Amino acid sequence: MSVLVAITGRDNTKLIAKMKSRLPSIRIEELDDCQNLESVEFVLAWNAPASLWPTLPNLKAVSSFGAGVDSIDLSLLPADVEVVRIVDKQLANDMAEYVLTHVLAQKLRLKEYAIKQQQSIWKPKRAHKHNQVSILGFGELGQACAHRLVNNGFNVNAWSRSPKTSNIATLYHGDDGLTQMLAQTDYLVCLLPLTSSTQGIINKQLLEQLPEHAVVINVARGGHIVEADLLDALNNTRIRAATLDVFASEPLPSEHPYWLHPGITLTPHCAALSDLDSVIEQIAENILRLKAKQPLINCIDKQQGY
Repeated sequence: MSVLVAITGRDNTKLIAKMKSRLPSIRIEELDDCQNLESVEFVLAWNAPASLWPTLPNLKAVSSFGAGVDSIDLSLLPADVEVVRIVDKQLANDMAEYVLTHVLAQKLRLKEYAIKQQQSIWKPKRAHKHNQVSILGFGELGQACAHRLVNNGFNVNAWSRSPKTSNIATLYHGDDGLTQMLAQTDYLVCLLPLTSSTQGIINKQLLEQLPEHAVVINVARGGHIVEADLLDALNNTRIRAATLDVFASEPLPSEHPYWLHPGITLTPHCAALSDLDSVIEQIAENILRLKAKQPLINCIDKQQGY
């Protein structure tokens, strides 16, 4: 059995060294150096090339290097290959802290004051009175954010594809539920998994259903937003502002209009960063479980994509 690290766009030296230290009896190779693809049974992947998957005849499991699996084209994997993801409990706390911080920053006009500081303008205003936060996606991260927001005086709505229950948020589901929720939204927080059904969900049609004072906060994936539609909504004051932590192309190109837009607060995909040691521990456990023919942890539903 061998493990293949197929993570593109980053230096994996430290990651592989730690994996080899944790799993001294397992052969671990990086994509460019793999000598025998037929021996690979487990792949750790992030943006792996589509051409890789047909070359692995004995593949049994794929682990995403992140909390989501949208970087893996699940349609290219054989039906019997299991797919797992990273579940870092600290991520939920970090995400809740980030979302609360940026909802408050928008409520208190901090971006506006930062711009005025650069212009030497002294012009105080009252904080926005708006207090209704709506969350797209009500999984572990969405629920953690809802708790933190409610504990800090916000009212919370949450939307999911299928019905859920909650004692802290007003819940909506389905297309009709989304329409009802958007009309009463001051801050819209996207925490959805990126799937074929959620790609581009924040588009012109959705943005037109928000009140003009609404703020969009995206901490899920850049692919949830139709960029031209968001810029158009901001430029024509159909919404007030946006806070963006994730982008369709990362790092964000220097010429992208997001960088200098006065209505956009931008952060470099830092809302919730996994601890490398915690990530390696979960990956190692699944590798050992696969070797021992035991059930894997943190498996996803490949049909749903999460």
